[in-house]
Amino acid sequence: MDLSIYLNSIEIPDFEYDNETSNRQLGDIFKVNSIEKGVPDLEGVHMAIIGVTESRNSVNNYGCSKAPDEVRKHLYKLFLVDENIKVVDLGNIKAGFNIEDTYFAVKVVVEYLIKNDIIPIIIGGSQDITYANYTAYEHMGQVINIASIDSSFDLGNSDEVFNSRSYLSKIIMHQPNFLFNYTNIGYQSYFVDQKAVKLMQSMYFDVHRLGAMRNNMEEVEPLVRNADLVSFDISAIRQNEAPANENTSPNGFNGEEACRIARYAGISDKLTSFGLYEINPEKDFNGMTAHLAAQIIWYFMDGFYNRKGDFPHKQKENYKKYNVGVDGKEHSIVFYESLRSGRWWMEVPLGNENEDKYKRHYMLPCSSQDYKSALDRDIPDRWWQVYQKMM
Repeated sequence: MDLSIYLNSIEIPDFEYDNETSNRQLGDIFKVNSIEKGVPDLEGVHMAIIGVTESRNSVNNYGCSKAPDEVRKHLYKLFLVDENIKVVDLGNIKAGFNIEDTYFAVKVVVEYLIKNDIIPIIIGGSQDITYANYTAYEHMGQVINIASIDSSFDLGNSDEVFNSRSYLSKIIMHQPNFLFNYTNIGYQSYFVDQKAVKLMQSMYFDVHRLGAMRNNMEEVEPLVRNADLVSFDISAIRQNEAPANENTSPNGFNGEEACRIARYAGISDKLTSFGLYEINPEKDFNGMTAHLAAQIIWYFMDGFYNRKGDFPHKQKENYKKYNVGVDGKEHSIVFYESLRSGRWWMEVPLGNENEDKYKRHYMLPCSSQDYKSALDRDIPDRWWQVYQKMM
């Protein structure tokens, strides 16, 4: 496929990263879709950066279309995450005459990359690009999970036009539907209608308040590990650390926590695409947000190069297995602890009629705390939610 018809090349001199003593900065290592060389060879590539200079459907944050190149200015200066790094920068998606044309271009490019085992790292642009990312999975014959780091759910109203605050509704209503689970990490209650919380719970989606997540960041890891696609809204980070967003607020994750979440995403064997959205350089202060975004991407890459390859449906002999009986249930809960990474999964019973459809989801990432809860005869909420979906 000729990806160049969907991509604009970039000018490397725009991103100053020169370090004459080492040549070990990311700008030295990335293969780049430059004006001189065109789209680089993707053979053996692990990840691909894609800028999406699109904000026509943004809400109160129109300048976020300028973010990709601003983030590159800081990303290219960072040093290697691994000696074997193989990353390309494909430049920016060409903005279409209509925004639907941009969505289509994102879909085509992301689908091509995923099918070739290359993880796209999308730098938006507004968060409605998540919908285009989602549609890239449509022809892959599998249902997927989305995790969103966001201060709200972006459900919008039923009579609202599609935009960055209503993209999730469009995903839920999309046909054919191939969304198995949606997880929100870090919503802030004063930004969310309680009816929306009840709606999410009625669909057996996972929604987690900011305070609960910050009090126990270890519990964020299995939530992210369960996702195929992660969408990160920069406004989920507190304003004093990421001011480049018209919709940011005083509360949110701090920069260190944001980087930690990104590393959780990178280290997940299941995750196949990552997007970072809503950075508005017009609102930034001394490039602070763009610099943090670059570090978030760096931590995602660092996580990738520390993947353990221990998703337990492959080689269960490399795990400790625990059976925990549950009162009133015909099934016990089976837990697996990886001998390689120390991470945990729990098995959800899967009927023969659902085996093909849900085979990627019956091994549910969890924590040791879920195992301890089961020992106390307390069924973990995430196990029960998936069990209900598979009944």
